[in-house]
Amino acid sequence: MYLERINGPEDVKALPSSALQTLCDEIRTAIIERSAHVGGHMGPNLAVVELTVALHRVFSTPRDKIVFDVSHQTYAHKMLTGRAQAFLDPARYEDVSGFSNPGESEHDLFAMGHTSTSVSLACGLASARDLASERYDVVAVIGDGSLSGGLAFEGLDNAAALGSGIIVVVNDNEWSIAPNHGGIYRNLAELRATGGRAERNVFRSLGFDYRYLENGHDVAALEAALAELRGCEHPVVLHVHTEKGRGYAPALADPETWHHAAPFDVQTGLPAVPGASVDYARITGEFLVGHMEADQRLVAVSAATPYIMGFTPEMRERAGRRFVDVGIAEEHAVTYVTGLARAGAHPVLGVYATFLQRAYDELWHDLCLNAGLAPATILVFGASAYGTTDATHLGFFDIPMLGAMPGLTYLAPTCREEYLDMLSWALAYEDGPVAIRVPVADVTSRPDFERPEGGYARGWEVARRGCDVALLALGDLFPLGEKIADALAARGVRATLVNPRLATTADEDLLGRLAAGHRVIVTLEDGILEGGFGERVARALACDDVRVRCYGLPHAFVDRYQPDELLARCGMTVEGVVSDVLALLEA
Repeated sequence: MYLERINGPEDVKALPSSALQTLCDEIRTAIIERSAHVGGHMGPNLAVVELTVALHRVFSTPRDKIVFDVSHQTYAHKMLTGRAQAFLDPARYEDVSGFSNPGESEHDLFAMGHTSTSVSLACGLASARDLASERYDVVAVIGDGSLSGGLAFEGLDNAAALGSGIIVVVNDNEWSIAPNHGGIYRNLAELRATGGRAERNVFRSLGFDYRYLENGHDVAALEAALAELRGCEHPVVLHVHTEKGRGYAPALADPETWHHAAPFDVQTGLPAVPGASVDYARITGEFLVGHMEADQRLVAVSAATPYIMGFTPEMRERAGRRFVDVGIAEEHAVTYVTGLARAGAHPVLGVYATFLQRAYDELWHDLCLNAGLAPATILVFGASAYGTTDATHLGFFDIPMLGAMPGLTYLAPTCREEYLDMLSWALAYEDGPVAIRVPVADVTSRPDFERPEGGYARGWEVARRGCDVALLALGDLFPLGEKIADALAARGVRATLVNPRLATTADEDLLGRLAAGHRVIVTLEDGILEGGFGERVARALACDDVRVRCYGLPHAFVDRYQPDELLARCGMTVEGVVSDVLALLEA
């Protein structure tokens, strides 16, 4: 086996050409086997095996700089830079992250997991090199899907203007996460169809030199093409055609599903653990498509992640023109739905919390500055300790971010019934945009749920009444609040349990009554403490004679954590909160 003897790029360079295809086969097997056990980005990594081998045959990292966009394409790179055992030995599968990580290796330049950044990073690297009068190659490896992101266009535009030696490898597997959307893809298709000789060429128009390689899985041809560009002193694009999911039949047959896989059986491709029959993605998709029949102005919008809001290929077909995927372009998505709303449509944007961070300016300047004119709805997915746990994809910074937006109502439902009612209410709300923190935990039901008489723009729900301590349990942590209230009751402590509903707005009237009738007020949230829900409550109660204890998550890039362990470290367990409350009551 070649792969187990690879300790760094020099070992790759030392292999005879006759061994390279076997090495590539071994890398593919390792990707499939590891992903089957721990999950991972299968499709994009299987597409770039030969390309990565060729890159390390031609260039010499870390002196030469290779930036992998999104780092959904770094598994082979990690294996070839001293981390092969993390893909070969099941006991070491968790030794490395699924993304580029400088803490693991000097061959990884940046911690990164969001798309479209590689060319801009390469511009900075190349400019610093030129200022220092040094000589080394700078290579940006960017997928075709990433080209739909605005930052990719900005980077390409600047790279051409700099005129410096930057090699941009466009890994074109004809897919984003789902199918590509955007005008640039028509030109990529023309270039593929003509072997790179189409009269129209977006890269040449920007000012790049251009090369095309049809077979992106011919490692010898890749090596030759890259070797020709080594030392290039002007910006050049090498456009390489690859197959997403190459080497694993289920991934080739269904590239969208296999973009990122949960643990699965290698032989059958079936999930190791069957998924829940009902989740909030499916609930959302069925609700929206059903409402499209009655509301001709309803438009569902995605920024390249349609599956998070339940828009499978079948659901997208049912929705027709009233489902719009704008590509990996969260900034454009927010401004686009602002325009839709201003023109009288009822847009609903579904987006991961970690990607909504990329659209901060558009939320502030376009959507909220025009709040009274643009009543759009944003569904924020993954905003929880129970969301994605890689440091690159944390979603629990959302409450301080959205709380800084004037005119935006941010709702945090606790159950299926409340979520659907909030969504229905948001679609009819005309006084400004509404965001909803979609639950991440298991789907729960409250059969006795009723919409508040005044709607959701203000006012919290008192779910249980007590007189010793008030528990304010936001969104996904409401069930924890129920358990804490039960445990306190068993200790003779009567707790009021509140469902705040509003993640960024304090119900000051209710807080005043709670402060007057309780000795302790506790807030629970699975978002960061700094600037979060609890701090807003504490500020509102600053002049009241009541003890306030806020529980939340650390202001840190925690990486690959276990959610329950993280909550426990932050004191958010039944035992921990009960102990703290008893101590506060006795003080």
